[in-house]
Amino acid sequence: MTILVKIFGDLRKKIEGFDVTNSLPLNLHIDSDGINTIADILNKYAIEKEETGHLFVNGTYSGFRKKVKDGDRVGLFPNNMKLLYKWYFTRHEDE
Repeated sequence: MTILVKIFGDLRKKIEGFDVTNSLPLNLHIDSDGINTIADILNKYAIEKEETGHLFVNGTYSGFRKKVKDGDRVGLFPNNMKLLYKWYFTRHEDE
């Protein structure tokens, strides 16, 4: 099965082999084997935690330790697209 990873803004430039000249998010369908958390996805694409602004799993504001599974939708936003989520929403994590 797969996980849909939507990569926004400047983070799209980290993924080789895709045209990122437009402003649309980069949609990747990745194999879920070996992917257990958002941190695993970041590691797969050599994205540093400090480069990210907001992370979402199935529309829920999430943290690096949030677990992901087959069929999930993950959104990765860069620092320069940060909004005020951290003041209004609880970041969901798994231990």
